[in-house]
Amino acid sequence: MPSSNTLFTRFNQSIEAYSLPEKFTFPFYYEPHPLCELAAQQLQDHLLEQTEWVHDFGLEERTASAKQETSAKHETKATKERGKMFGVLIVKNEQGELGFLSAFSGKIADQNLLPGFVPPVFDMLAEGSFYRGQLAGVTKVSDQYKALLIAPEYLALKDQLAQNVTQSEIELEAQRQSIIEGRKERKAQRAEGEAKLDKDALLELTDKLGKQSVADKNKLKYLKLDWDNRLKALSDKLSIFTDEIAQFKEERARLSNVLQHKLFQQYAFLNTHGDIKDLNEIFVNTPNQVPPAGSGECAAPKLLQYAFSHNFTPIAMAEFWWGASPKSEVRKHKKYYASCQSKCEPILGHMLQGIEMDSNPLLENPAEGKDLDIIYQDDHIVVVNKPAEFLSVPGRTIKDSAALRIEQQFTDVEGPFVIHRLDMSTSGILIFALTKRANKSLQKQFMAREVKKRYVALVEGVLNDDEGYIHLPLRGDINDRPRQMVCHEHGKVAETKWEVVERYEDSTKVYLYPKTGRTHQLRVHCSHTEGLHMPIRGDDLYGHKSNRLHLHAETLEVEHPVTKEWLVFKVEEDF
Repeated sequence: MPSSNTLFTRFNQSIEAYSLPEKFTFPFYYEPHPLCELAAQQLQDHLLEQTEWVHDFGLEERTASAKQETSAKHETKATKERGKMFGVLIVKNEQGELGFLSAFSGKIADQNLLPGFVPPVFDMLAEGSFYRGQLAGVTKVSDQYKALLIAPEYLALKDQLAQNVTQSEIELEAQRQSIIEGRKERKAQRAEGEAKLDKDALLELTDKLGKQSVADKNKLKYLKLDWDNRLKALSDKLSIFTDEIAQFKEERARLSNVLQHKLFQQYAFLNTHGDIKDLNEIFVNTPNQVPPAGSGECAAPKLLQYAFSHNFTPIAMAEFWWGASPKSEVRKHKKYYASCQSKCEPILGHMLQGIEMDSNPLLENPAEGKDLDIIYQDDHIVVVNKPAEFLSVPGRTIKDSAALRIEQQFTDVEGPFVIHRLDMSTSGILIFALTKRANKSLQKQFMAREVKKRYVALVEGVLNDDEGYIHLPLRGDINDRPRQMVCHEHGKVAETKWEVVERYEDSTKVYLYPKTGRTHQLRVHCSHTEGLHMPIRGDDLYGHKSNRLHLHAETLEVEHPVTKEWLVFKVEEDF
């Protein structure tokens, strides 16, 4: 447990056999140091046994005694929020003693402060905090705005105006059709008159028909004028409400922006040099310039802030998920995760200045020393077997890729043209077009979903059913790219058929048939709780890292772009 004067936690077992890392953890891609794993286990044991607060993590792992004590102390209903991200930071105190700090992201049990965990950089919930007072002002204006939106008189006027607009359109269109029919009838009368009447009678008829035409047009004119006046009267009455609604909305936005800016100023972060920057300063040079919601509330910046504030030396850090996975994201209980990109990268970039870190493995070329096997080629297409950990196309920092290798090898063709891609970690069949004609044909086949694809995967767990379909719409996680998330509101349709190939003691080999081709579709569909709920073995984003991602694009069937022959390419998996 933490000492009385700080939150410095001592290990509850000997750590003499553990060696310290040479450099600090690169927070955006790492393997946890053994000391971090030890600290994390100690924290996880505490989470299972503590009885000072209650939070429903969606687990059944708590001990019976801890459940009873917690239930007796807390009669209020637990929050609906489930899993949470926790972090541990191995530190050395001023006496040279090794220990660790603990933190959680956001709030737990509707609280910012819990025993044994470092505090937030700024406590919005503290008594007397400006945030509460100013938030109440924003809330008041927001409530007035919302009240106007559902005011009976406002809704009645909106409905009346809408009905009148509809009725005006019906009547005006009816008059226009009447004019058209009258014009046809007069044209027929004039033609008949020209054939049968003398000159004077024809002039009289023409004059009569002309007056009818003018009368019809005037009727439309005055009908439109009448409706314009009626609609304007209703619009004027409605504008009294809409103007007030707009004012409240503008005032709410103004107060929110003022509060947000002031709030961001309170989140002031230290680094090892003692330099301080708040969120406004840290994010000013980012693409959006404004910090995303929740910036500064993650475990990593909390841990480093406390360490720098109390003269602890950071040694290593790790973050893990505890509890049930959210419905949108894929989070696995006890799995370690890198710090998020959009919120944490700018903050940690400032906080870790001057600290020597592990190298960024994402800047290393994963394809170095690997060959790209060509399994078929002619004058129009080339088909390759891409190894795992090999980019399909050039990346932002690493250019070596299957596309670049093909471009370097085929220098006298119109292309090569990229038709489709595989994740860097996925092995298997890729096809490239060498001519414009082939490119157009293959692109059309892929867009029409005429191409047949089969993947082989090894998932962690034993599936009971033999086959099935997964329908989970996907979109990018804007806060943590390149991760994808399930989103039923804004996600793109994604469908996967699966069938069991072979069952093992703790895993299952499956065939996967993606009907759509969304980024990370198969990885998310396998790992997500509403999918197979079994991550693909070696999935470092949605499961557990191992020697490789056990996902292989085994079969590709396409129509040859020129000969129209149906081609079947197959490469067996090597796992």
